[in-house]
Amino acid sequence: MTSITDVAQLAGVSATTAKRALKEPDKLHPDTLRRVQEAVNQLHYEPDLRAGALRGGQSRTVGVMLGSVIEPFFAQLARTLSQELRRSGYNMLLTENEYQSEQELAELKLLYGQRIGALILRPGYGDHSREYLELLHGRGVFIVQIDYCSPEAPYPSVMLDNGRAVREGVRYLYGLGHRRIAATGKFDAVLHPESRSFTFPSAMAEVGLGVDPAYEKVIFLTEENAYQYTLDVMRLPEPPTAIFALTGASAAGCFRALQELGLNVPRDVSLLTFDNYSWMGLVSPGITALEQPAGDMARAAVQMTLAALAGDPPTENRVFPARLVIRGSCAAPPAQTVATR
Repeated sequence: MTSITDVAQLAGVSATTAKRALKEPDKLHPDTLRRVQEAVNQLHYEPDLRAGALRGGQSRTVGVMLGSVIEPFFAQLARTLSQELRRSGYNMLLTENEYQSEQELAELKLLYGQRIGALILRPGYGDHSREYLELLHGRGVFIVQIDYCSPEAPYPSVMLDNGRAVREGVRYLYGLGHRRIAATGKFDAVLHPESRSFTFPSAMAEVGLGVDPAYEKVIFLTEENAYQYTLDVMRLPEPPTAIFALTGASAAGCFRALQELGLNVPRDVSLLTFDNYSWMGLVSPGITALEQPAGDMARAAVQMTLAALAGDPPTENRVFPARLVIRGSCAAPPAQTVATR
């Protein structure tokens, strides 16, 4: 790599003068500044920002680890996080853990090798990364969790009010007349430790309903898994009259399966989902969704991070409500439901 010494030699100046040309160009003679700038362009020199930050005693880099960068929710989070950090003079290093703590551990080691000063983290499932996160925290790396909190983790968080949103969704479907409601994913403390799946049975109980055991299945909430889940439950002798997709990715799988089965939404079955992705307003009917305020959540995480880096770490968690966006995918259940085989 080209060094500042190489630039100085080509320009015929000292390394100190070359550095001053980059940091304090107004203090140099115009001819000297011109020679240094020409050398920079000719050698394609780029300053080592990380080394400069370390010499200054403070990292200007924030690590961001999300579940999956191809998910629209996480893509919006990443974009807003990057914009807000850049506006405040910080760089962002982005990676993903694919929702698994094993992958998270490997990515954490790479991020720490870049000397991050803070970490905005959507934790993966499992305990493989717990001790390393504690190590980073003990070494002064500020950690804020976003979208999901690891059980008993001591770090501040930015979250959707998932329990309230699930209850709102169940009440909405119940108010339309639905009594057989299925959710894409049964709670499991190891494989699927999400608050949405955890809340669903109690939300059903609050309106006097139980969850049909035939509708319960522990699945990882990908589009493909939700697709297969929907095929399975809609082929039961008594299929659900409404499906509650717990993520936007699973909603895509549900919708595809219902189309393949030849079922009309919402005449044959209603579909309600979390996340308000762009495709949901383009299909017919549009998909009713509980929208997460991704932009507001990202800005809150950056505000907490900047405060901590300035020596004033936050003491409170941030919780945001969902917004119910009503389109056309939910209606009163049919008078009689015929199983699809």
